Amino acid sequence: MTFVQIIDCKTSRLDDMNRLMDKWVEQTKGKRTATHSIIGKDRSDASHLVEIVEFPSYDVAMTNSQLPETDRIFREMVALCDEMPRFTDLDVVRDEQLYKTTARRFFELAAAEGGLPPLDEVFDEDYHDHDPANPQDVIGMDAVRRELDEWRGGFRFRFTVEDQIAEGDRVCTRWTWNATHTGEFMGIEATGKEVSMSGTVVHRFREDGKIVEGWWQYDLLGLMGQLGAVEV
Repeated sequence: MTFVQIIDCKTSRLDDMNRLMDKWVEQTKGKRTATHSIIGKDRSDASHLVEIVEFPSYDVAMTNSQLPETDRIFREMVALCDEMPRFTDLDVVRDEQLYKTTARRFFELAAAEGGLPPLDEVFDEDYHDHDPANPQDVIGMDAVRRELDEWRGGFRFRFTVEDQIAEGDRVCTRWTWNATHTGEFMGIEATGKEVSMSGTVVHRFREDGKIVEGWWQYDLLGLMGQLGAVEV
């Protein structure tokens, strides 16, 4: 079970505290067990800092606390604080990675049967799409709908999300696409063939959780080969 430690402190020496954290990261390289660390500053009190440190489990966190470097840094941190820091230990019982969920939701909407569902659930109205198959980038929801209509008119398909990696405001999704060629696509009449394709997309998110930009990579040449349009 993921374990999170919250360190609540007050200090007027934020720059010194940041340098101390940099020192801890450098000194514990290859030894620390923390997987994620965030420091936040209270908007109503600039001296109030909250650090959130994530570990794979409580036992792993205890291993980290026993490092001599951690002990030294802790004593230096106390010296920088106006009062003794307060610690809260939490076992994570629910962890919603919302950007990942929204990225997955896009694939569900794209493959939904019937009419194309509303896309404003996941996309910003000015969404910017980078697709190597298009000579120009696709910008705006109307253009995205036209692109999807072309694919949905040519195939009955589904996506399988294989992997997702989130970093900051971006989510990278590795996907597999399986389809039946049921209609005209890029000038190729329906063949009824079962085809498949794999690829990745990196989505950039706005603060409110809407997708504002996407970068695609997929094997369109391989798909054309499966349809008999080119020799592979």
